[in-house]
Amino acid sequence: MVISLADAQVNTQDDVDFAVIDDLRRRSWLLDQIPFDDCVNPSGGGSTLTYGYTRLVTPAPAAFREFNREYDPGQAVRKRYTVDLKPLGGSFNVDRALARLGQAATNEEAFQFEQLSISVRTRFQDELINGDTAVDTKGFDGLDKSLAGTITEIGADTVADWTSEALGDDRSASNDAIDLLDQLVHAINGGADAILTNDKGAARVRSLGRRAGYYTRSEDALGREVERFGTAVIVDLGDNTAGTGTIIPTETRTVGGESVTGLTDIYAVQFGLRALHGVSVLGPLLQTFRPDYTAPGAVKKGEMEMGPVAGVLKSTRGAGVLRNVKVLG
Repeated sequence: MVISLADAQVNTQDDVDFAVIDDLRRRSWLLDQIPFDDCVNPSGGGSTLTYGYTRLVTPAPAAFREFNREYDPGQAVRKRYTVDLKPLGGSFNVDRALARLGQAATNEEAFQFEQLSISVRTRFQDELINGDTAVDTKGFDGLDKSLAGTITEIGADTVADWTSEALGDDRSASNDAIDLLDQLVHAINGGADAILTNDKGAARVRSLGRRAGYYTRSEDALGREVERFGTAVIVDLGDNTAGTGTIIPTETRTVGGESVTGLTDIYAVQFGLRALHGVSVLGPLLQTFRPDYTAPGAVKKGEMEMGPVAGVLKSTRGAGVLRNVKVLG
């Protein structure tokens, strides 16, 4: 069964869980959109929190043929992958004498849950891009790793200069940049649902969208400002959990034997069980565990937990990446 945060919010009976999920949805368009397949059920006969799936790597070829001649043979290519679901969350300690000082919406307990909600959102988004199980076995492989060397990785060996200085009033350069962005969006089967980037990348995508007449902006049902390039929503994933930089970095890289500053990547994704989606266990998608003030002890613990969860890319045509976009001079 496919569920979303909106479904989880409707199904919860706990007021704090409801408020936390509502906050997650309003703060993260991405988390609000990504579907979760709650198919892992250890208590229902399963014995593991491992999700196995097949990723379509190369589609089956099709072509016209001459009469009395055979088709050139070719096969679709798929690979078998597994991902281990892990809980994502955190805990905090609060003194019982301070926990409920002030109004319920702003007291220490509410503040700690709000900050945990922000961290859970940021950590999941970071893992979705930068996750690498060779580095951290508790997470899952993100798009940066999954798309490396695939047919939807564009510009790995070149630099696309999208700085204001490079584009300026040069219509030819702008058209080339728009064509490249359009190529990324339509490298995804059925077109991309979202363009994932950082603040600098989002500014350049907006600029190109305005030049092409593809840029629109509107307010959705949750009061969020939603910007689009064509039909794809422009999503700035923001800073990492530590606040030391953006989730999708802008950095210096060596491309074609030269060191180039101000480079970033721009991702395009489609959501769905045949594209990019999440996996969770059967049961609540997110839970809070409030401090127990009836038990002895001056210092109480509160916790928030999502999952166990993981992210999955079912097809290389379900996501793509444009590498080495120069967004800073």
